[in-house]
Amino acid sequence: MSPTDWSKFDLAYYTKSALAGGICCGFTHGAVCPVDVVKTRMQLNPQKYNAGMIGGFRTVIAEEGVMALSTGLGATGIGYFIQGWFKFGGVEFFKIKAAASMGEKKAWENRTAIYLGAAAGAEFIADCFLCPLEACRIRSVSDPTYASNLPGVAARLMKEEGLVRGFYSGFGPILFKQVPYTMAKFAVQGRAAESMYASLGKAPAECSGMTQTGVALGSGVIAGVVSAIISHPADTLLSKVNKKGAGGEGSIVSRMMNITAETGLFNLCTQGLGARCVMIGTLTALQFGIFDTVMSTLGASKFHFHKPS
Repeated sequence: MSPTDWSKFDLAYYTKSALAGGICCGFTHGAVCPVDVVKTRMQLNPQKYNAGMIGGFRTVIAEEGVMALSTGLGATGIGYFIQGWFKFGGVEFFKIKAAASMGEKKAWENRTAIYLGAAAGAEFIADCFLCPLEACRIRSVSDPTYASNLPGVAARLMKEEGLVRGFYSGFGPILFKQVPYTMAKFAVQGRAAESMYASLGKAPAECSGMTQTGVALGSGVIAGVVSAIISHPADTLLSKVNKKGAGGEGSIVSRMMNITAETGLFNLCTQGLGARCVMIGTLTALQFGIFDTVMSTLGASKFHFHKPS
């Protein structure tokens, strides 16, 4: 295989990566919003929503109508478009810059570490923008009467609780949830896709667009389930800490400790886990499939590590 032409990874490439990331994350998170509504209710009120995911759907629809399943859709779509922009664009940027600085041989030998480092850095930046919108989504799901729309939720949160408590109470949990999730997501997907291409005996560039999409979807399912399990305790904690009054008064850390003690570690790890595995497995597969498709449509060829000949 010929050496990588690093010059093609310019500002235009990273912009296309960011746009593809925003589209794939905004679309997929919006599409699974009903599942996320039920999953969040199961985490916040397990005594009521204790009949599994299907039972949770039935309860929400019976009590509030089918439109309740779209609660928080605006915050979800906007928040995850922004997050996807910085996450996928950032991963490509950090990954390629690290590989170029190390050289192809060392980059190949250390590709898992590069995946992990690039994902961690990109996710931290993305979460600074995601956290306020996620706080609005969780507040509207936990209390549908809180406000009628996203601007209304945001304005009331700012007025009643201020910037830090209102929008960034969940910043610790969201980092604890999203950074390990994204590290596992990109590292597992990258290595799973690599194994799939190896079993085909072809490099990605030698495969058809349909084959590449199939590999992206298959490796995305594997990565999604693994990363969902790893990050689920923090996801439950994030849902609870954004519920009004949860954890009592005091600092964010003390509230998180109180919630953990009240909920119990086992429940923190398992409440809503089945629903989340279904949601994240599907979502992650679609994200990588859509990302590769959009990149191809924009005329960009995604960077892949390869073993120097």
